[in-house]
Amino acid sequence: MIRPVRFAGNPQTAESNRFQQLAGTADHASAQATALAEFDGLANALMGAGVRVHVFSDTPDPHTPDSIFPNNWVSFHADGTVVLYPMLAPNRRLERRMDIIESLSAQQGFHVSRTVDLTHREEEGKFLEGTGSLVLDRRNRIAYACLSPRTDMDVLGEFAQRLDYEIAAFEAFDAGGAAIYHTNVLMSVGERFAAVCVESIEAGRRAAIVDTLRAGGRTVIELSYEQMHQFAGNMLELQTRSGGSLIAMSAAARASLTNGQVTSLEAAAGPIVSSPIPVIEQLGGGSVRCMLAEVGLPKRK
Repeated sequence: MIRPVRFAGNPQTAESNRFQQLAGTADHASAQATALAEFDGLANALMGAGVRVHVFSDTPDPHTPDSIFPNNWVSFHADGTVVLYPMLAPNRRLERRMDIIESLSAQQGFHVSRTVDLTHREEEGKFLEGTGSLVLDRRNRIAYACLSPRTDMDVLGEFAQRLDYEIAAFEAFDAGGAAIYHTNVLMSVGERFAAVCVESIEAGRRAAIVDTLRAGGRTVIELSYEQMHQFAGNMLELQTRSGGSLIAMSAAARASLTNGQVTSLEAAAGPIVSSPIPVIEQLGGGSVRCMLAEVGLPKRK
């Protein structure tokens, strides 16, 4: 997790992210102070629930208003692979920090065997924004992806080839017909569940996507458009220090779920840990899952 120092709504991302709400939010100092408190509340809630959390502080310069969402520039994999991703907004590309990867290796004992760098695609105007664009079924090696200005099919193909994944690509739209910018706001895939806003997926691909999820051993929990807009799709299953699991999501996402959905999620993955992050969600257009770059790297022997 990246602790913010100059959090703010990012106008460079607003055009393609309908979840952002920037109107009347010019007070950056207030936004930073509130986002910092929200960040600390979430990090403390996860640590209190038994999750090992690596917190790195952002740097004041260069100004990276979205640095709180590190999952878009990097992903970590069980074979020791680190992937660096091409991002649409120029000021988001400044978030990439090799010192964080080096610290995870040198100070935290994780083993990095190779780095797959896809950032050269930025020169072609083609993007793939990490586990925002990709929702990974790591067990079955399937990458779910809704195509958008931030998720390009060519880069998807390169990712799949270099990491040996199959692609399950589709288009997805909100209730107003606008393209959804990131896959991880409409879908979350855990070990035994998949929470999905099925009605947002293009009609011709819905059945195939749901069938693939079920064939992978997941119970499919359908989310409504309203629940998606409360970031219910932006949840993430995490492992605890004791080897158990839990589901992390925002307080708004948790409040949007029905009792039946909560029961199904907790039966599949353990307790729900939620924390209120309304300013981060409003100005950033992302939620808890976006704030977490899960470290799947192996430990050094």
